[in-house]
Amino acid sequence: MSFDAVIVGGSFAGLSAAMMLARARRSVLVIDSGLPRNRYAAHSHGVLGLDGMAGGELLRQAKAQLLDYPSVRWCSDTAIEAHPTVDGFAVHTAGGDTWATRKLLLATGIRDELPPIPGLAERWGHSVLHCPYCHGYEIGGGEIGLLGGHALSAMMAGLLADWGQVTLFAHGMTLDDDQLATLQRRGVRIESAEVVALEGDAPDLSAALLADGRRIDLRALFVASRQHMASPLVEQLGCALDESPVGVLVRVDAQKQTTVPGVYAAGDATVMGNITLASAEGVRAGVSLHHALVAEDSALTP
Repeated sequence: MSFDAVIVGGSFAGLSAAMMLARARRSVLVIDSGLPRNRYAAHSHGVLGLDGMAGGELLRQAKAQLLDYPSVRWCSDTAIEAHPTVDGFAVHTAGGDTWATRKLLLATGIRDELPPIPGLAERWGHSVLHCPYCHGYEIGGGEIGLLGGHALSAMMAGLLADWGQVTLFAHGMTLDDDQLATLQRRGVRIESAEVVALEGDAPDLSAALLADGRRIDLRALFVASRQHMASPLVEQLGCALDESPVGVLVRVDAQKQTTVPGVYAAGDATVMGNITLASAEGVRAGVSLHHALVAEDSALTP
């Protein structure tokens, strides 16, 4: 069986793209491994009309609504290989299935590489966080930290001051005079000693233990994880990647097409964002993919 589009990844970007194609009465297959990036967070915030709902419940409802469209099929599996064919692409799954498609959309997301600090991983998504717009309000003010050492640290520390009293753990980074002055005006404290462990009744956080033995009281710690592609398909297909301050992103044009003709990408693999941005990018990708299908169909019509 061949589809107009196979979408690899059934989280917010993939579901949004699939909805656009389903509403255009196109045949769509969604292949999803069931491991969304935000599975560690208990609630999702900043989603218009759905603020505070659990991410898993958002996805459950979205999937149920999508599968009401008769042209959509769902495959609960992991896509492990994809390659071009005469008519489009073939996608192979870990379960042994092979699916044919005219167009391919990668909504495979990214994998977070967390700093190897004892006590950090078990608090990820609860008191160790990456996005203040997603989780900052719920901290409720007080002492919060930012683990620095990357290009966005100074800018992020200044932003975080709207959510609490910020300590920037420099972790070896050097701040210039302008950055220091800006952070001082924002009331940000700068700590040069290295964080060697996090303490508290996990997943809650009470303090950061420093290399010199001091403890800094914290309610939450923000961390910019290093990002890697969550799926091998991106590199298998030869899609170009771009470096960002926190890792690689798939290079796409305004229509969300990658550097490989017929392969589109959307979601966290293409933009540093959140649920709303991932959904919006999925809509854009789905509509663009549909336009490409129509253009091909029109060219083939006598």
